Amino acid sequence: MPLLSELSDLRGRLQDDLFPYLEESLGPLGPKYQQLVAVFEMAPVGVFLTHCPGGRGRPSADRAPLARAFIAKAVLNLPTTTHLIDRLRYDKTLRRLCGWQRLGAVPSEATFSRAFAQFAALDLPARLHEALIVATHEDRLVGHVSRDATAIEAREKPVKVKAPKRCRSKKKPQKGEPGWETVRRLQRQQTMTLPEMLADLPKHCAVGVKPDAKGFKTFWIGYKLHLDTADRGIPITAILTSASLHDSQAAIPLATMTAQRITNLYDLMDPSYDAPEIDAACRGFGRIPIVPPQARRDAALKQELAAEARARRTLNFETPEQVRYRVRTTAERANARLKDEFGGRFVRVRGHAKVMCHLMFGLLALTVDQLMRLVPG
Repeated sequence: MPLLSELSDLRGRLQDDLFPYLEESLGPLGPKYQQLVAVFEMAPVGVFLTHCPGGRGRPSADRAPLARAFIAKAVLNLPTTTHLIDRLRYDKTLRRLCGWQRLGAVPSEATFSRAFAQFAALDLPARLHEALIVATHEDRLVGHVSRDATAIEAREKPVKVKAPKRCRSKKKPQKGEPGWETVRRLQRQQTMTLPEMLADLPKHCAVGVKPDAKGFKTFWIGYKLHLDTADRGIPITAILTSASLHDSQAAIPLATMTAQRITNLYDLMDPSYDAPEIDAACRGFGRIPIVPPQARRDAALKQELAAEARARRTLNFETPEQVRYRVRTTAERANARLKDEFGGRFVRVRGHAKVMCHLMFGLLALTVDQLMRLVPG
């Protein structure tokens, strides 16, 4: 069934059947609660969670309501788990939507913390997001995928890592030989599998720096979220790395993961991704990369690009690639929505796995919201 027809049927079931039924038993549902129910319907957490009773000691709390609660935390943009628990205790509607019928059934903060650690170890929200993307884009051809990275501030100390010594040999070491780790990462990635590429990326907390539109440098401590976003702002793939990693270093793993989930025609990237290895990788997946050329230290090329840009402005001429490149603003809007509306600014956990889990709960909610916006009315 086409995606729009499937989403239209889902919206019809929600508005005609589920929402009236819930309002009869729980009271009126506001827009945020309707959005939360849509996430529960499109990404059922019970598929990836199995409750195994028995064993010694006190039985563990059911993890499905806890997972729904963390999704609710992202949808409601609550800053901390303490705010979430307080909201569950006085908000009967939210409590019952998550799966707790009684006030006393809401677990303690320690239980929430242990459950979140388990979700991070299981990579639960990332698996839910991947299943959602594959299910909704299985028979769909995507026009553009916009690739970008955004800063993620964390409350932990940066890790100091010594840079490896550069290999001065004229002969390039082969995979597995001494000095292989000193070869440029983009060159190494050409002969690596996806798990090897992901394992090779740094994931510790670090200090990041990025120039803004006016050339001023901004610094932050934490991580960097690399995101592939399809047309209409639908997040497809996400990778979390150290803040100090250059944007281009995660491009090939992102392109590989995206190729396993969807089929698209164009990859839109900013000038920081201008590298022959990235170009070759994108074309190897059957896509056309559109990247504005970067002069770097080539003064002659810099003058040539500036002259060409002036000539195009004089003639009021735009190439087809420039017209398509405008679509890349969807990546920036997705990053902004994740931070402003789905908890991306409230990272209160530590460690790569937990930070990624927190962000993926927000990305899951953002993806469902963007999918539902495809259906008019």
